[in-house]
Amino acid sequence: MVAGCAATGASAPARPAGQAAESASPASAASGTPEASGTPEAPGTPAASSTPASSEVEAVLAKMSVEEKVGQLFMPVVYGPAADTVSGENRARFGVDTPAKAIAKYQPGGVILFPWANNVKSVRQVVALTNGLQKASPKVPLLIGADQENGRVSRLAPLVTDMPGASVIGSTGDPSLARKAAKVTGTELKALGVNLDFSPVADVNINPRNPVIGPRAYGSDPRKVAPMVAAAVQGFHDAGIASTAKHFPGHGDTNVDSHTGLPVIQHSLSQWERLDAPPFAAAIGKNIDAIMSAHVVMPKLDPSGDPATLSKPILTGLLRKKLGFDGVVSTDALDMAGVRKKYGDGQVAVRAIQAGADLLLMPPNYSKAYDSVLAAVRSGKISQERLDQSVRRLLKLKAARGVLVKAPVADPDEAERVLRSAEHRKVAQLINSRAR
Repeated sequence: MVAGCAATGASAPARPAGQAAESASPASAASGTPEASGTPEAPGTPAASSTPASSEVEAVLAKMSVEEKVGQLFMPVVYGPAADTVSGENRARFGVDTPAKAIAKYQPGGVILFPWANNVKSVRQVVALTNGLQKASPKVPLLIGADQENGRVSRLAPLVTDMPGASVIGSTGDPSLARKAAKVTGTELKALGVNLDFSPVADVNINPRNPVIGPRAYGSDPRKVAPMVAAAVQGFHDAGIASTAKHFPGHGDTNVDSHTGLPVIQHSLSQWERLDAPPFAAAIGKNIDAIMSAHVVMPKLDPSGDPATLSKPILTGLLRKKLGFDGVVSTDALDMAGVRKKYGDGQVAVRAIQAGADLLLMPPNYSKAYDSVLAAVRSGKISQERLDQSVRRLLKLKAARGVLVKAPVADPDEAERVLRSAEHRKVAQLINSRAR
């Protein structure tokens, strides 16, 4: 998140500065950067194998109103440590006082948790919060997300096991350790009631001056990063939660922070295929649930000047068609400066859906974004068919992770037993002992 997923968060009052998205990198990759051989090929039906019968999804979809469908496209931040916490931040953003009332009013597809939104205080508190949020969404359970990459970006620290970040895991050269780490993190998130992690980072950090990715990546060689990403996806799935590869089409060769600016990456299509695409293709090959877009401009992939989050040639052309991904495409946080340079907040949300995104993460003006998308659907600017495509993908993801019909109830006693367990700390110690 830069990114990624809101490596920082943006419209939040006390939100700390987050990791940046880079920009302005040289047209050609830095000399000496290893290249992965071959062009990534689209795996067959990447998301199909992990989804249940489509009839269940279609039954839920058929009962939804247009307003409910539009709601599914959004994942905002709600403020407070409990579902019934009264907060002026909720009132300012949603027109109601509590997280539960905000969910009841807009029926979003999910929410994302952050310490700066006072969502993370203790194990039992987070369990009560996630259970309360799910209770507020009885018709279609929520995706409850977190930005838990480990290392530099660890939104649930110090509750969860202190696992090494991606660069440390990458230095071991052993993808099985990436899988073990992801399984530990995923198991702990699930125990808290979190069912979606915005991880792993699939960027190849080929620019040593990258201010936002750096140690968040597994490394600088796509041939080594790709198997690490694939293994991490398997680890999250071992734990039973959804995972998100980020930041497509690649955030590794930038030196500008997309939280504050709009990075420009001059990779040609062939360079992108060799340097940036392999980890994403590897994630797709392991049935990754979601892929997050980057607020970066790649003029040689799309000359419009729009960031990838708003680019149909990139999200639909490259990700959907070339790489064959039919899972959920999430935007990076829409409160970041990189995506707000050219268009207003309402237009950004509409353009992201038109480009191929399904999940609108952290819009800075929720009501404007929601109303703009709803108006675009009603006017035909976004067709009913296009709306249903995105909602169907989101419902399939929920079905695949067991949260379509009824959300599991998290158990605080079990969560306290699982989080930071001796077994999990041993995995962290093992990885650190093998790091180079």
